[in-house]
Amino acid sequence: MLLASVSTFAANQIEGVRIWPSPDSTRVVFDLKDKPQYSYFFLKNPHRLVIDLRETKKIFELEKTQVKGDLIKRVRYSRPEYKNSQRIVLDLNKSLQAGIFSLAPIGNYGDRLVVDLTDTSQKKQHDTKKQVDVGGRRDIVVAIDAGHGGEDPGSIGPSGLYEKKVTYQIARKLERLINSEPGLSAVMIRTGDYYVDVNKRSVIARQKKADLLISIHADAFTSPQPRGGSVWMLSLRRANTEIGRWIEQREQHSELLGGAGEIIKDTQNEKYLAKALLDMSMDHSMSTSYALSQEMVKQMGAVTKMHKRTPQTASLGVLKSPDIPSLLIETGFISNPTEEVKLSQREHQQKLASAIAKAIKNHYRKYPPEGTLYAKMHRNKDHIVSKGESLSVIAKRYATTVSAIKDINRLKSDVLHIGQTLKIPQS
Repeated sequence: MLLASVSTFAANQIEGVRIWPSPDSTRVVFDLKDKPQYSYFFLKNPHRLVIDLRETKKIFELEKTQVKGDLIKRVRYSRPEYKNSQRIVLDLNKSLQAGIFSLAPIGNYGDRLVVDLTDTSQKKQHDTKKQVDVGGRRDIVVAIDAGHGGEDPGSIGPSGLYEKKVTYQIARKLERLINSEPGLSAVMIRTGDYYVDVNKRSVIARQKKADLLISIHADAFTSPQPRGGSVWMLSLRRANTEIGRWIEQREQHSELLGGAGEIIKDTQNEKYLAKALLDMSMDHSMSTSYALSQEMVKQMGAVTKMHKRTPQTASLGVLKSPDIPSLLIETGFISNPTEEVKLSQREHQQKLASAIAKAIKNHYRKYPPEGTLYAKMHRNKDHIVSKGESLSVIAKRYATTVSAIKDINRLKSDVLHIGQTLKIPQS
């Protein structure tokens, strides 16, 4: 009996602490030997978060933890309330909200206890390029998402290169290229090495009033042979699922309806209007994503081998927004030794960023959104018919009507031919 009790006493222990600050929150990760049994509570005067870990040894020196960010003062031990337990105290700089949960072992990580601290007292504003010119015409806003980050390294190459590092370096280069183009403005989803939940990335893009979301990743496989880039867009099934979720979340209708949300009092009518607006928005989003994805494959194929030579569709969390055209770009296979070396090179990263930027510019020069500086600078009077296009699709893209296009081009039928040049009436 004595031997059994000794073997089960304090089976767990802290093996490390990692702190990942971001502009709006801080994540603290406790690496553990085993699955944690925990409870927690807040204290005031001064502000503290107290975590009790049951059946845990006191081996790791918490006081030596390097604190990062503006939300936490220090991490320390305190006198435990329970026998065979440890009490951890996070001394805070202000009153914060916390989300605390455990994670099971995966990849290179063992059991973890994750603490997400958030300051909800104020929303921080991030500097971006000026988005409206003196003539009142706005920039096209491109949200750039560097995949993974913080405690989530993404895939890891044979020599130890982290995907999160590659994606951030390419994203920063793309940001500079976008901001150097008159009429385009870039916003970064993450501005440093910290984790952003996949489901929040499209939310941040929407908050930034983005016209487009580009998510940058590096692929990986269990064997080293696969190589090459690919371009992905949201599947129609996932888009329809997300529309259904939005419609049921009435508090989000104001984001869809704007001022009309204050006027419409009938909940059922508001729901129908939200669905109609989302359907129209999704049609535009999907058609824009598809057209841009084709241009993206073409431009990337000029600077790197492509694993997939046509755009792909998938139910990907970062592409979940049905109202923002979104693409996920796999820049290559980090699991392939040759491509891992290339992805680490600044010159190759610059080529990839330039190809992505060129695809974006080429697309919006053909199809500039109304009211933008790009529409003023690059509005095309002619349109060359591509595969799969119809008069109704072209009319919708240029905010005109089928009859107006037929009249100016003296068309007697709706039949179009690939490569045919159409004059587009000014709207």
